[in-house]
Amino acid sequence: MAKTTAPPSRTPGAAGARRRPVSARRPVDVRAWLGGIRLSGFMVIMMGLVVLAAFVLVPTIGTYVDQRQQVAALEAAVQLSRDEVAELESQRDRWQDPAYITTQARERLYYVKPGEVVYLVDDDLPPELAPQEQDPVSDELQAADADWMSKLVRSVTEAGLAQTVAPLTVGVPDPEPSTTPTP
Repeated sequence: MAKTTAPPSRTPGAAGARRRPVSARRPVDVRAWLGGIRLSGFMVIMMGLVVLAAFVLVPTIGTYVDQRQQVAALEAAVQLSRDEVAELESQRDRWQDPAYITTQARERLYYVKPGEVVYLVDDDLPPELAPQEQDPVSDELQAADADWMSKLVRSVTEAGLAQTVAPLTVGVPDPEPSTTPTP
């Protein structure tokens, strides 16, 4: 059997002597590396073809992407139109039903059958939207002042000469005046 020996770099004594510390490595000279590159005529032609292909394909790819976006937008518009047509067809089919027509006439036009009594509620606002305070309505007639024109002129001139404008409050109660003095 033949005896094998380890290569010289694997020997225990030589391993420590051959290794250099990381900081002692020589920097790579980029100019020397670039100077070592040799360009052949074939390589120049191939690089020119790659650049030419890039100039030709980039606008084509941009056009392709734009057209795909347009196609997607048009497909979405077609789908919306189909949905609208389906909704209109179902509405047309509903209007073919005499019961639906009767219901719509009763709800929209307030048609009633002979002998029916209909109650309409005029004030159907929710309580939070209803006016908070209203002046009581009086059954008595009040006499108006005869000099209404001078009051109108005085009101207009006072409003024009006012330094501040009061905020407009419609349907909102006036704040209660506080009885405690503020410091």
